[in-house]
Amino acid sequence: MVVRTWRGWTRAEDADRYVEYVRETGLKAYRETPGNRGAWILRRTVGDRCEFVTVSVWDSLDDIRGFAGDEIERAVFYPEDDAFLVERELTVDHWELWD
Repeated sequence: MVVRTWRGWTRAEDADRYVEYVRETGLKAYRETPGNRGAWILRRTVGDRCEFVTVSVWDSLDDIRGFAGDEIERAVFYPEDDAFLVERELTVDHWELWD
C-alpha cells in the first residue's frame, strides 16, 4: 500500500472553513476513487497560521493515477484553494506502508 501526503497553510481564522472545503473536494474525490483505503486531514495552529496535512492510503501507485493523473507527484488543487491557502506545497510525497 501507498500513503500520499500533502501540506498547505491557511490563516488561522480560515481553518474551520478550509476543513469543510477539503472534506467536500479533495477527501471526497480521494474516497470515491477505486483503490483508496481512506483519507484524513491533520491540522495544527501555530501563531496566526494553520498547517494542514492531507493523508490518503491507496492500494497502489496506479490507483493514485486514477485520482491525480499521470503526474502523481504533482498536488491536485480545487477552485477555491487560492482563496484559502497562504502557502502550499506544489508536490506530494508517497510513502510505502508497512506493518
